[in-house]
Amino acid sequence: MTMPRYLTKSRFKLALECPTKLYYTKKEDYNDLKIEDSFLEALAEGGFQVGELAKLYFPGGILVSELEYDIALEKTQELMLRENVIIFEAAFTFKNLFIRADIVIKQGNNIQLIEVKSKSFDPNKPIDSFLTNDGSIRKKWRPYLYDIAFQKYVLCNSYPHFSTRSYLMLVDKNKPATVDGLNQMFFIDRKDLRKVILIGGAANGNPTIGSEILIKENVDHIVDVIHTKYQDLEGTSYSFQERLDFLSEKYQKDEKILENLGVKCKNCEFKTSVNPPTKNKKSGYHECWSLLANFRDIDFNKPHILNIWNFSKRDQFIRDGKFFKSDVTKADLGTNNSKDKTGLSRIDRQELQIDKAVNNDKTAYLDYTGLNIELKRWKYPLHFIDFETTCVAIPFNKGMYPYDQIAFQFSHHIIYENGIIEHCNQWINATPGHFPNFDFIRSLKTSLQKDTGTIFRYSPHENTILNVIVRQLQVSDESDKKELIDWIKTITKSTSSNADKWCGERNMVDLMEVVLKYYYNPYTRGSNSLKDVLPAVLNSSPYLKDKYSKPVYGNEIKSLNFDQQIWITLDESGMVINPYEKLPLIHEGISNESLDELVTDEELGIFDGGAAMTAYAKMQFSVMTSAERDRTVNALLKYCELDTFAMVLLWEELNNNCKTVSAR
Repeated sequence: MTMPRYLTKSRFKLALECPTKLYYTKKEDYNDLKIEDSFLEALAEGGFQVGELAKLYFPGGILVSELEYDIALEKTQELMLRENVIIFEAAFTFKNLFIRADIVIKQGNNIQLIEVKSKSFDPNKPIDSFLTNDGSIRKKWRPYLYDIAFQKYVLCNSYPHFSTRSYLMLVDKNKPATVDGLNQMFFIDRKDLRKVILIGGAANGNPTIGSEILIKENVDHIVDVIHTKYQDLEGTSYSFQERLDFLSEKYQKDEKILENLGVKCKNCEFKTSVNPPTKNKKSGYHECWSLLANFRDIDFNKPHILNIWNFSKRDQFIRDGKFFKSDVTKADLGTNNSKDKTGLSRIDRQELQIDKAVNNDKTAYLDYTGLNIELKRWKYPLHFIDFETTCVAIPFNKGMYPYDQIAFQFSHHIIYENGIIEHCNQWINATPGHFPNFDFIRSLKTSLQKDTGTIFRYSPHENTILNVIVRQLQVSDESDKKELIDWIKTITKSTSSNADKWCGERNMVDLMEVVLKYYYNPYTRGSNSLKDVLPAVLNSSPYLKDKYSKPVYGNEIKSLNFDQQIWITLDESGMVINPYEKLPLIHEGISNESLDELVTDEELGIFDGGAAMTAYAKMQFSVMTSAERDRTVNALLKYCELDTFAMVLLWEELNNNCKTVSAR
């Protein structure tokens, strides 16, 4: 039997990103870079736990577990005949639209439509948290509010004689857990994602969930505005009804919708990594740019405006038909108002990136003078650290708050003044249900307190996490909390959100800031992610190529996880293969890079740690054999070790170049 081509709420959300994606989605002949692993997506988002907790707030609810559209609709209709009923995963349809509602509460002719989201919410803010000062919807809330607006539209048209109110059920960031073990009450079954394994009191029908940490917020006032005026990402307004009719008709007929190109295209999942695309897989990205911008194969290889770092005018330039870096002048970049006169400013860096791309100059830029000043400030032995962290919606322990940061792993490399490099220490927690932060910080302190050498991190993340642990220690009952807090403050600086201000005498050096000020490598194509900087540095460095094309790592250089590892190997075009591609897969069949992208979250500052976060969630919230757990731990140890070794390689290249120039 042919399945109907309903415009479901998930496809509607895809159309919010770009309506053209409706045509490419779920077609085997189009390449799709997005992970289609619902088990990993559920773990990464944490939504399955929040969803199950929400159900416990509504005892007596009936689950519509049937997957087939017709059967699910029929069962829902039967339940809706009752005077009073609570339904989980209720199915509704109108025209060619279909939804599954998380929770529907029917009391007579009144309906509550509740969409459960694992997103944090602060109900104490003085203004509407969903809206900006000018009344527009905040970008981070847009997908959720349009989602519930879509659902309410379908439900109201399915049951027009009922009064329907719409709610988002969110995680109240101000509500601490009042019981231990709440985090470990729900496990997910990878074989059947609709089956959640309940343990503890929940398994016996007597859940000990304590005070509610989820909050139900009425959003009718915003949904009513959306129903009046649908607005796309470019700010174009439509009638909500007409827009849904248009999208559903096009999807039903399998017709492509061609609308504006823009920054949204940069991370399009429907593209191939080669140009022109292979015959085996089509590229939706290539098709769009060919049709809307008249791109030829040669144009896809030109330096594109989408890759200019931190350039806010990209959408405007694309609307004006300016697609390439060669179309951008220095005047377009704006005025340099930076108060910091050292190193590259934003505009300097953008201009450097554009010039090198347009002139096909692959040589790296290095400000030797500025970098040498930095080098003289650093004290041996040099320490390089990296943390793997996560923040889970449901707290581990009584008194903890939702989305408190969890530090579950670190890696530590040292470079001594005599040039010896070693991977000297690491720590990981793989025990389900154990809050690791205080053991983590004790181990880190033991590792770093033996001397006063300079400590390096890459990005602000490690400093932010240590600030969070200070706050957690302050309200804890740990007997050594003062000692730990005092030590943390010696290697960090306070964040803006911390009322207590400090800057430690051994405050960590951010290597990303060093790169941004003094170094630019064209092979990064404007990215400052360490996972892009590393292969760029290796491709540009004869010194590193020669040294690490031999099995010195895990041999002459001490490693805790690698044995005689050769890091430099070349692909068919003579380019260095990214060392991250040599790592074991954290989840079988899916690249670690794809897992990183799965949970990239600008709001949380997570850009490269998604693979580790997903692995940790898998160890915490799914049933695993001991062999599976061991494989995951071993993969995580290698993953984190490479993060700190990548910093070592970056330092080696910068230091070697400065020495070479000084010797001339």
